[in-house]
Amino acid sequence: MGKRHVRAMLRKMSSGERVAIARSAGSIGSLARLASVAEQFGYAYAGAGLGGFKSEQLMLELVPDPGPEAQARAERNRALYPNAGDGVSLPPLVREEVELLKARISFDFASQYTAKQRLALGLPVATVLAAAPCIRFGPHSTATLVAVILWAVFMLLVPVGLASVRRARARYGAQLAAAGFTPVTDELGRLRYVSPGGPLPRRGNPVA
Repeated sequence: MGKRHVRAMLRKMSSGERVAIARSAGSIGSLARLASVAEQFGYAYAGAGLGGFKSEQLMLELVPDPGPEAQARAERNRALYPNAGDGVSLPPLVREEVELLKARISFDFASQYTAKQRLALGLPVATVLAAAPCIRFGPHSTATLVAVILWAVFMLLVPVGLASVRRARARYGAQLAAAGFTPVTDELGRLRYVSPGGPLPRRGNPVA
C-alpha cells in the first residue's frame, strides 16, 4: 500500500461520493489495506474485481458509510490525524479488520464470474496458446503435435481451476459467516457478504 495510492484515494473520498480505485498492479492484500484506511474515514468497502479498459485492472469500490458508528470513527480520526492526506500520518491498521477485508475481496473476485463465464473467457485464450506453435512454425507435423498436446493439457487444467475457485469461495464464505457477515444476493445474481449494518451491494456491476 503505497502512500501515493492512499493520497489519491483520500482525495477522491473528499468528494463524499462513491469512489472507484483502479490498480494495474498489486495484490488483494494491498486492496484490503486501502479499504481499511478508507473505513477509518467514513467509507465502507462495496466491491472488488477485475475491470478497467481491458478488464485487467484490479478494481476496488468504496461508498460513504452513513452509519453513526462509522461517522463517529471518521470524525475522531480526522481530529487525531489531521495530516492523513499525506498518505503517511494514518491510524494504525487493525490486523483482524484487514484479514476480513481480504476475505471479502477474495470472495468477490472468486464470485465475479460463473463457471460458464470462466469457460467462455478461458477457452479462446487456451485455443490461441495451443495454436501458437502452428502459427509460429507453420502446420508441420511436429508443430501440430505440440499444439494438440498443449490443448489436451489446457483441457485437463480447466476442472482443476474451477475446483480451486469453488474451494476458495467456500473457505472465504465460511470465514465471513463465522465473523457475522450476512450473505446476500445482488441484482446480478451473485452471492456477496456484507457486514452487520453495512451498505448493501449497489445496483449493477460494482466494478463496471
